[in-house]
Amino acid sequence: MTAPIVICDDSGLARKQMARALPEEWNVDITFAEHGDMALEHIRAGKGKVVFLDLNMPVRDGYQTLQAIQDESLPCMVIVVSGDIQPEAMQRVKRLGALEFIKKPVDADTLRTIINNYGLMMHDVGAPQAKPEPEVELMDCYQEIMNVAMGRAGDLLARLLGAFIELPIPRVNKLAVNELAMALQFTEEEEVSAVCQGFIGFGIAGEALLIFPDASFPDIARLMKYKGDIDERVEIELLIDVSSVLIGACLNGLSEQLDIGFSQNYPVVLGQHTQVADLVKSGAKRWRETLAIEITYRIENFNVNCDLLLLFSEDSLGRLNELVAYFAE
Repeated sequence: MTAPIVICDDSGLARKQMARALPEEWNVDITFAEHGDMALEHIRAGKGKVVFLDLNMPVRDGYQTLQAIQDESLPCMVIVVSGDIQPEAMQRVKRLGALEFIKKPVDADTLRTIINNYGLMMHDVGAPQAKPEPEVELMDCYQEIMNVAMGRAGDLLARLLGAFIELPIPRVNKLAVNELAMALQFTEEEEVSAVCQGFIGFGIAGEALLIFPDASFPDIARLMKYKGDIDERVEIELLIDVSSVLIGACLNGLSEQLDIGFSQNYPVVLGQHTQVADLVKSGAKRWRETLAIEITYRIENFNVNCDLLLLFSEDSLGRLNELVAYFAE
């Protein structure tokens, strides 16, 4: 007997990793979906006895998909597989009916234990068979690797602030420096402050840039339980505190996946109460053409958001591409 399985994730790399992690002896018929709407179509068509579901996706995310499964009483068992490892994320998906939560990247032994605990392949075992694998592009690998690193950083920030962090889909682009300001999601009138921190390791060098809208300072001060007037010195302290959490955790998540180590410089204030275009001008001579990875963190129920940018030097791209391409094999 063959078990119908849906693997739903916007990342081709994540879909491939998930398919490879399934037990070889499990007789499955795999259908891939790139977002929640596609997954729901497959489940309604009887193709999803078991669904492996990502959370951060376009069109319809994992939370919305779980809600639709509940609302329609669709006959399937859902295991969430996500880079968002905040305790609140795990609790929310359980309340929406998910059997279990597995953090990315998927560990095959953990997956096997969960499958056995719920008896999911009790009647669907046979000889090992080849499982379909989606083709994976290099930029898709970058996006998924950063998705995992982003989740690690978001989890640390959530624990620090006692709040839920809304995580986006990372944006990966190869840009000339004059295109960088246009790629960032800030208005021309919006005043921001920023910290940058250099990093280097294993032939790869770059800078992490945290851009923080000035309008977010009152709420971030409240979340960090700061009492008193917020002057420029306090703003710098808050900015450094947030940047040390997000930049450090994100780089650690990246280095763990690539199996390299990064040395980090001390964070430097790049500008206060300025526009993004002026920040970009100040780094134009250093950045030139760059691989830019942008992650926008937002805090639920608070007026707090910030952009974390990882800017890799042009000279680093060859070595970085070699390491990342390994994931597509």
